[in-house]
Amino acid sequence: MNRKTKKRLDVLRQRLTKLRQQLAGAKQQLDDPSEVVRLENEIASAEAEVAKLKDEA
Repeated sequence: MNRKTKKRLDVLRQRLTKLRQQLAGAKQQLDDPSEVVRLENEIASAEAEVAKLKDEA
């Protein structure tokens, strides 16, 4: 795994942590139900990218 891939994985992991915290907050405070769906979709796409990068390495 090259340096660029490692850095991308690190950035994605940080983003996933942030998105999961936002999702937890959005679920507690259901002001906008579409925000929960948007966050879940972003998490899914980030997790898919992480899996893709790991498979390539």
